[in-house]
Amino acid sequence: MTTSSSAIRPITGRFVLITVVCFFAVVIGVNVVMMRLAIATLPGTEVDSAYSASLAYQKEIQAAHQQDQRDWTVDAHIEREADGTTRLNLDARAQDGVPLTGLSVFGRLQRPTDRRADQALEILEGGGGSYRGLAHGVAAGRWDLVIEAVRDGKRLFLSRNRVVLN
Repeated sequence: MTTSSSAIRPITGRFVLITVVCFFAVVIGVNVVMMRLAIATLPGTEVDSAYSASLAYQKEIQAAHQQDQRDWTVDAHIEREADGTTRLNLDARAQDGVPLTGLSVFGRLQRPTDRRADQALEILEGGGGSYRGLAHGVAAGRWDLVIEAVRDGKRLFLSRNRVVLN
């Protein structure tokens, strides 16, 4: 007769201690890695001070009503070339169809997910209510096109549009 004896190791205090320490080391290690990745990819805040933004909100509403009353027509066409050069063509007309001239027009391409990738467009007046803008090194993808028209230090027009550049 043969007797088979399987030697089952008893659970000792030392084994439990090593298992618990290893478990918490893995949990803490994963937390540290995830925390570092989250902090490194944080794009920042939308506004620096929510309080200041809330105080300016009423002025933004009034400016939007005034812009709506002007009833300007601003047509924008934007194209991205393979090398990242992006061209913006604007045509601005008043309510009666008269070309809008003498405006200081500013443009920005803003990434919806990461403010650090924002690009400014250099916009120059071409005459007859047309304006041309240019930016270099613009990546393909979704962008917010922000157009502002200013005259005598007062913003007269603001537009935000989501565009996809290929």
